[in-house]
Amino acid sequence: MTAPASSRPLILVSTDLFGDPVREGIRRQYLDAVIDAGGLPVQVPVGLDEEAIEELVEIASGLLLTGGADVDPKLYGEEKSEKCGVILSERDETECALTHAALREGLPILAICRGLQVLNVVAGGTLIQDIPETLGLPLMAHRQEGDYSETVHEVEIVPGTLLASVVGEETLAVNTKHHQAVKTPAPSLHVVAKSPDGVIEALEDPAFPFVLGVQWHPEMLAKTHPRHAALFEAFVRAAQEI
Repeated sequence: MTAPASSRPLILVSTDLFGDPVREGIRRQYLDAVIDAGGLPVQVPVGLDEEAIEELVEIASGLLLTGGADVDPKLYGEEKSEKCGVILSERDETECALTHAALREGLPILAICRGLQVLNVVAGGTLIQDIPETLGLPLMAHRQEGDYSETVHEVEIVPGTLLASVVGEETLAVNTKHHQAVKTPAPSLHVVAKSPDGVIEALEDPAFPFVLGVQWHPEMLAKTHPRHAALFEAFVRAAQEI
């Protein structure tokens, strides 16, 4: 069951856990970017059972996977490194279930930062648990010190890909806020962008009209950078068309 073509598409948005006592929520920029692109965002609570997730996916038109804590390495068959950060198992379970269900239903997916990593793990890929430890790069190479509404490095985009068609050029200036990254891409996912130091910055699944993950945070740039807003516009447009 999907929404009528004339209505705003309902976009499921994964949420984060934070604080003590634990609270649940998401940065407003994610919601604003979906609203500005013409979508109707609905935050999905952590801890929903599988039946509830299936019901939500059945009535939704798209899934936005958001940033946050590290993905549990056991989900891709590795022991947790000392450099791996906080693990939120309940969030991992919810987002993996959401992603599996969305892929089965063919929903458009836009996966951001941690979301890209969740998408890759669900599809059968692995992650670098800590970029400095594994690649020998300084932490600040991919975790900028300044305002995340500013861009700090470029990514090189593979021509002829969905990402290239959306942002319109073969390079894109991005922000950066991560210490983990894709190690082995899942078999179904194609690498469509890298940073100059070789870190994978975007994956997409060509078997679907719109399944795209980016390692940067376009929601923090969408208000002032049209090429980043275009990611949300293309995502919501794909959701409108299912």
